[in-house]
Amino acid sequence: MDTKNYSTPAEIAATTVETGIKKSKLSSSHQLILGILAGVFIAFASEGSNMAAFNLFERPETYGLGKVLAGAVFGTGLMLVVLAGGELFTGNTLIIMSVLEKKVKLREMLRNWGTVYIGNLIGSLLIAFMMVQSGLFNSGANALGGQTIKIASYKVELSFISALCLGIMANWLVCLAVWLAYGAKDMIGKMFGIFFPIWLFITSGFEHSIANMYYIPAGILAKSNANWAAASHLSSEKLANLNWNTFIFNNLLPVTIGNIIGGAIFVGFIYWFVYLKGNTSSGMKQKLENEIKIKKALSSDS
Repeated sequence: MDTKNYSTPAEIAATTVETGIKKSKLSSSHQLILGILAGVFIAFASEGSNMAAFNLFERPETYGLGKVLAGAVFGTGLMLVVLAGGELFTGNTLIIMSVLEKKVKLREMLRNWGTVYIGNLIGSLLIAFMMVQSGLFNSGANALGGQTIKIASYKVELSFISALCLGIMANWLVCLAVWLAYGAKDMIGKMFGIFFPIWLFITSGFEHSIANMYYIPAGILAKSNANWAAASHLSSEKLANLNWNTFIFNNLLPVTIGNIIGGAIFVGFIYWFVYLKGNTSSGMKQKLENEIKIKKALSSDS
């Protein structure tokens, strides 16, 4: 019996294809519900990382430390998605590998992306609304509310190319975290596989479309509170520029495009090209798939 507790990259590639097939076959209602859950999980990670580090963001000498602390907390969100169960748009860009293998139709992938994206948005907005209503933004003499607004304002003022590049790098790392989780064969391995790439992504300050579905709406909703708006120390012009229009067009659109490029091309396509493309004639892909099925059967028997 194989006692190795991780998969090789080629085995992970085959696993990712099989996972993409399962995701694409879910009913629309299940995709939506699991998408809502994933949006909630990522929003929990977003608000928790802000709570942990908001006071460190205020000073230049502790800003980097604040990002490190926020990154250490944020990984919990993707752990919940992968291990507890959820459908996350950014991770699902890896379904492109199943499409390239001609095991999932393009329209099935796009249906999954669209339904899950909507679900992620609903879940993220729910937590943003509940955070505002909870009064937690009063924390630190309203500093958490002020920092929430400042983070959102920064995000909507990014140029299109900056948001695009930050989105590419974010989902490059997020999909690598998912990739490592697929390669681990126990709970601890999956958690560590997720933790470090996500820690790096948040510490680096990259842009994640689903996380921004919490960060920016939370800031938009929070700015209506005079105390939180005052604590942000932003000008009236910057506060006015933080709105639903700038959320969608200045941030969500370019970041989403970047996330698709980062996940589907720089992870999905590249690993498909290296490990799966052209292996049909040799039977390598089938061999890998059979090995995965055998290992799963042995694991269930043990």
